[in-house]
Amino acid sequence: MQILYSYLKNYWKLLALTLFLATINQVFSLLDPLIFRHVIDNYAMKFDEYTFSEFVKGVGLLLAAAVGVAFISRLAKNFQDFYVNTITQRMGAKMYADGIKHSLELPYSQFEDERSGETLGKIQKVRTDSEKLVSAAINTVFTTLVGFVFVIIYSINIYWAIAPLYILTIPLIAGVSFVLSRKIKKVQQTIFAETATLAGTTTESLRNIELVKSLGLADQEINRLNGTTEKILALELKKVKYVRSLAFVQGTIVNLLRTSILFIMLYLIFTQKITFGEFFSLWIYSFFLFGPLQEFGNVIGIYRESEASLENFKNILKIPTEQKPANAEAIGNVTSISFENVAFMHKSAKDEALKSVSFVAKKGETIAFVGPSGSGKTTLVKLLVGLYQPLRGDIKYNDTLHTKINIETLRTQIGFVTQDTQLFAGTIRENLIFVNPKATDEMCIEAMKRSACQNLLSRAEAGLDTVIGEGGVKVSGGEKQRLSIARALLREPNLLIFDEATSSLDSLTEQEITKTIESIAESKEHITVLIAHRLSTIMNADRIYVLEKGIIAESGSHHELVELKGLYAAMWRQQIGEKQD
Repeated sequence: MQILYSYLKNYWKLLALTLFLATINQVFSLLDPLIFRHVIDNYAMKFDEYTFSEFVKGVGLLLAAAVGVAFISRLAKNFQDFYVNTITQRMGAKMYADGIKHSLELPYSQFEDERSGETLGKIQKVRTDSEKLVSAAINTVFTTLVGFVFVIIYSINIYWAIAPLYILTIPLIAGVSFVLSRKIKKVQQTIFAETATLAGTTTESLRNIELVKSLGLADQEINRLNGTTEKILALELKKVKYVRSLAFVQGTIVNLLRTSILFIMLYLIFTQKITFGEFFSLWIYSFFLFGPLQEFGNVIGIYRESEASLENFKNILKIPTEQKPANAEAIGNVTSISFENVAFMHKSAKDEALKSVSFVAKKGETIAFVGPSGSGKTTLVKLLVGLYQPLRGDIKYNDTLHTKINIETLRTQIGFVTQDTQLFAGTIRENLIFVNPKATDEMCIEAMKRSACQNLLSRAEAGLDTVIGEGGVKVSGGEKQRLSIARALLREPNLLIFDEATSSLDSLTEQEITKTIESIAESKEHITVLIAHRLSTIMNADRIYVLEKGIIAESGSHHELVELKGLYAAMWRQQIGEKQD
């Protein structure tokens, strides 16, 4: 709960005002029975001592006072609710924003090990639960506490023996609540884990809806998700059983105490220790106190649920973010990159994915990396853009070590085109300016021309405002890649990376995209890095590096490597043979 306090203290002034308003609301609402006590004792029980006008005047003034205190109570309650919502909404929004910000700053490897839907589910849950807890703490717990203090003081002034009966309710209800709520917490933690898993699997199913529906796997996915839902339902029902048991036990204890207090107060009337008006006010106060106490089962359920959510949120915030040097060196525009004996190994792997990889590339050059599947090409790209950190060796940008630069600043100079084109639901413009919000329509159109996107733009009914659907489902594979290239160019990058950008395309589209990439590389405005499986796409690269089992087995131009008659030549003959067949 310490993390919740760290957020609440930012709104301590609003919180203090809200608690003051809650006190005013509760105290003035409790004055109503006190006023009616005087109506009963001073007028109703002594009506024969007053004239009609005196009776009407006295009772009228007291009733007017009752109307006045009720008005003040309602007014304070309205402002109380407004500020409670203000605090909870601001606090919830801040927690959500911090959770998302921290998640986006986590190392890339963290997202390889966990579904994105799970993290988002945890952040959304802690926001909702924390808002509910703060609201319940003020509107139920605090107001009940104020009422409890008021009634204790009042009952002592009426007759001291009544106060201990009210006080006795606290340890009894607290003890029972503590025992049963521990079981609620355990069940809630399991529910939380299962719900987060369900959120992750559901997100994956919807993201891959094309595959699911194309293969007729909808029923299979529905059954799989329903299985998890049924498990969560069983846990929720188990939690409800504990909550209802807690509420039942609390209600029974409260009813017994209230009946005991009623008996004692009737005895005090019988012995003339208290008046009927005092009895009436105390009896009304018992409902003010014991009514909310019966709701404490729900409050404890909210507390336990929030406790589990906050623990998960705390664990997210404890994950170290990407390391950034305290005094980062400014590198300016990237004009050279180099790997010096770089090695890398995945967490779950036994062998290194890359071993002593070294190369240099300068502005205007085009270098390419090829090799069989699993040779380390994708790992190399992730090291290049800072998603991975090397196990050994140095990566340098403009001769500055990667550990001495701000990786976020470096990434602003990178244009990245991946094999699996990552487009967003929305318009062409929205997809383009995602990487450069300040880009004008003219800049977008120019980037599309450079990436050979004129055909897409010419047949787009609404131009840049044409909606392409989630993941670009309304455009072809080649058009997706061209849009991705246009988006990369819109950044005006100094380092342009194509990670197997044509591997999923047909041969005709591949040739067109390859020409587009070559024309971009010929401008000599960038360092161009090509990762390829199809060798025909990188024939014109200045240098080609052949990766095999994590090492650079060969390097040189296309013609030099073919003449070498090594792995590259074998791959070339195989692919040429496939084309001839």
